[in-house]
Amino acid sequence: MDEIGKNMYAIQYGNDIVVIDAGLMFPDEEMLGIDVVIPDVSYLVENQDKVRGIIITHGHEDHIGGLPYILKQLKVPLYATQLTMGLIEHKLREAHVHDIKRTVIHVNSELTLGQLKATFFQTNHSIPDSVGVCVDTPEGAVVHTGDFKFDMTPVNDQYADLHRMAELGKKGVLCLLSDSTNAERPGFTGSEQSVGESLKETFRHAKQRIIVATFASNIHRIQQVVDACVLYGRKLAVVGRSMINVINIATELGYLQMPEDLIIDTDDINRLPGHKVAVISTGSQGETMSALTRMANSSHRKVEILPGDTVVIAATPIPGNERAIGKTIDQLFRIGADVVYSAVAHVHVSGHGSQEDLKLMLSLLKPKYFIPIHGEYRMLRAHAQLAEAVGVRPENVFICDNGDTVEIANGRARYGPKIPTGKVLIDGLGVGDVGNIVLRDRKLLSQDGILVVVVTLSKEHGTILAGPDIISRGFVYVRESEKLLDEANHVVRNTMERCMKDQVSEWASLKTNIRDSLSKFLFERTRRRPMILPIIMEV
Repeated sequence: MDEIGKNMYAIQYGNDIVVIDAGLMFPDEEMLGIDVVIPDVSYLVENQDKVRGIIITHGHEDHIGGLPYILKQLKVPLYATQLTMGLIEHKLREAHVHDIKRTVIHVNSELTLGQLKATFFQTNHSIPDSVGVCVDTPEGAVVHTGDFKFDMTPVNDQYADLHRMAELGKKGVLCLLSDSTNAERPGFTGSEQSVGESLKETFRHAKQRIIVATFASNIHRIQQVVDACVLYGRKLAVVGRSMINVINIATELGYLQMPEDLIIDTDDINRLPGHKVAVISTGSQGETMSALTRMANSSHRKVEILPGDTVVIAATPIPGNERAIGKTIDQLFRIGADVVYSAVAHVHVSGHGSQEDLKLMLSLLKPKYFIPIHGEYRMLRAHAQLAEAVGVRPENVFICDNGDTVEIANGRARYGPKIPTGKVLIDGLGVGDVGNIVLRDRKLLSQDGILVVVVTLSKEHGTILAGPDIISRGFVYVRESEKLLDEANHVVRNTMERCMKDQVSEWASLKTNIRDSLSKFLFERTRRRPMILPIIMEV
């Protein structure tokens, strides 16, 4: 809730808990050095004997990315459709998670999970094998839509099952949890087919190589690039680790259709004439280490973008990534490439339903209670207003924060007690070992740098034997600031001598005095507050 990413919801009845999705979120600019963020599952770990399983709605990172970390703490069965399970298994192998019971489901599956029963319905999204989940409880049916839109001409013929949704609505839906990502956008979300036509037009006019950057998991978009390559006689090179993994898994499972001789090795890109080559790559969000960004900066080992090449960025910026993408596009233009992106051409449609899609879902399911999910607060609020517009009573709409519970008993709903929740930060191999204090220190270091003060004292006489020596990193350039550091040295020496005169010998007090006096002096002289780290040694 209140964010895009890190999706994880739990439905509990008595001693039975069913979890839906287990995603990750990418860090914001305040989370210095953090790789990814996952949900805090301490409530589920404490109640592990009640958790009957985790159901995954589809294979995007914000729904499956947390599993390699979470399943190390939570040894429970996992249920997902075929492609989704293929993507998950690759992640679990890489994370050395092997002892989890995995069951592949399909739209006609029925799962009995304690007193809860789960059934599924087909939805349409930007990745195949997406499903919505209906959990039947003794209180009534709880429906989770997953991510969805209503695409009437889907690329892979996976149509949203409107009949099944209408049947659920007719039987009665106690509570609906529905995707709010595009709740602020009017109209219906466009069809993926329209992007295919734009891509073919771009392929038809391109004179040199074409580089297409898109989300690795957008298999429909990858299929459209494949189709355009076949139509215009181009070979396709795949760049980016996640893109290679997804294409291999999707091809193996039959979700991507392509001729056997279409794919070429990246080493062969320069051996073929430009008009015979296309490249598909990661990096549509301007990520620093992604393939496209490295190509734009001329630092990619295998692929160099040349003047006259066409670069297609087939994605829209995730909120917060606009600056990074803008920088990448500028750099590509500077190289001499022709850049095609969503602001100037129709090369992307969202996988999430806009206002009319959301109203159609609400009208089909006719829920008594409604909880908008999967969105920042303004999106949840907009979705709540849509629900009220199609007949859900305002008092039956619950806008929640992370950790909120909604309790339903005897057909009546109310907010329940909050459960512990929050962000678990992943930094390298460390899971949750970086918290607010470490992030605060990293922020301080990044803003004003650090000064290390080293002093050696005589244990016997309590006098200064060596130092103080001041080492600066990220605060000032030492060669140009010798006078300032000499004065800082005198401030530390005077502080130490004053403390010894007052018979202050505890290290903690000495360090505090050094830190306070030096901090005050440096702020007066530079208006900066570096981190000051006193190190005292006794000999």
